[in-house]
Amino acid sequence: MPKLTAAFAMLAAIAGLGVGCGESSGVAAGATVTAYVAGPLCAEAKRELAKHGAEAGDLHVRAVCLPSTEVGKQLKLAQIGANARRATEDASSIAYIGEPTRAASRFGETILEEAGISQYPAVSGASGMRELLKALEDGRVSPRGNL
Repeated sequence: MPKLTAAFAMLAAIAGLGVGCGESSGVAAGATVTAYVAGPLCAEAKRELAKHGAEAGDLHVRAVCLPSTEVGKQLKLAQIGANARRATEDASSIAYIGEPTRAASRFGETILEEAGISQYPAVSGASGMRELLKALEDGRVSPRGNL
């Protein structure tokens, strides 16, 4: 009987290897994923995304613009937190591009990390979007959940 149990366990393990074949990390081909983009970087990020046909590999990518987190030279910490939380509440969220300064990016890091959302601090929206699209195409970023 122990040999039968071991054989069954081995068959179950082998069958499990095939689960999800034809999909990228449990995400169906053609699924739409979302990149949340800090306000000042959004126009550039959307232009860069349009250059690539809003596609990365077999995924469709959309950019959502977030409210600005700076007034003059002052950071609005509550807005940084609200923007990061907004990205975590969307099951299709895959990345957060921004904030425009490293100091501002640190305030949303913990929220985004806990949700498994990659953050791309960038000097420009175009460079952040290029980096994200390349990471998606190379399989270095995996969508959360099943889309």
